[in-house]
Amino acid sequence: MRKTHFHIESYLREDEAFHFARKKLATRYPGAAHDHDYFEVFLIENGRTAHWVNGVTQMLEPGHLAFIRPGDVHAFSADRKSGCQIINVMFRIETAEHLAKRYQDTIAGRFFDARGALPELHTLGPARFSRAVNVADQLQTARRSLAGIEEFLLVLVNRVVHASSNLNASTPRWFAEACSAALAPDVFRLGAAGLISAAGRSHEHVCRTCKVVTGMTPSEYINRIRIEHAGQLLRSTEEPIEDVIEACGFQNTSYFYRLFRSQTGSTPRAYRLAGQRDPFQPVGQS
Repeated sequence: MRKTHFHIESYLREDEAFHFARKKLATRYPGAAHDHDYFEVFLIENGRTAHWVNGVTQMLEPGHLAFIRPGDVHAFSADRKSGCQIINVMFRIETAEHLAKRYQDTIAGRFFDARGALPELHTLGPARFSRAVNVADQLQTARRSLAGIEEFLLVLVNRVVHASSNLNASTPRWFAEACSAALAPDVFRLGAAGLISAAGRSHEHVCRTCKVVTGMTPSEYINRIRIEHAGQLLRSTEEPIEDVIEACGFQNTSYFYRLFRSQTGSTPRAYRLAGQRDPFQPVGQS
């Protein structure tokens, strides 16, 4: 397939920091693939499309979110029956480089800064897909400012993609959606049973898939989420530790303490004392 090169100046004025488009993809086989001198994020909103990228063909559906880098060579061909509509956001290289440097602990080497052969592709469950569309809707009518695109990208990274950031493009869609659902307290409080129920597959199938995709059993995967949630509650509330344990769905206190120490290297009380600060009391004074 031939390749063409797209330039950011064709889409942006000098005072603009990003370009937003919501469009229906063509169903005809593309005459040429393209790369570009900018980054882009696209979300499949409805329908289906073939996506050729760096020599690999991906079949994308609603909820697929991709972070495309300047060097990625890609093209689309929408399904003839269902068509395909995407949300596409283009932004300058300087913006990506600034965010990757400023938020190294979160972004460096991931998302739009990924270093692999293929750009990162995430599968969003229903709740996160809806959130992504809402965030995009806000961007569509916003000023094309640097603050606007940085806010959008940080929300995507922190509030939309986080649940699936440890998954990859080969992860079965049903399992990715179950992992997304598992971040909700009403799911993770149920333990492994919550993940299995959200997956809608047999216990054995979920166990096998979870081990292959995450390297963990369903119990280990859910417990990691529960302990992270417990840590957030300990640092941000004054709720008794017993109430935090109950809020995270643990029935056995000693089991919770063992898991918490194993994952954080600390007891719940020490973790709280180290991380909690009274916003109305200067640090170091009583």
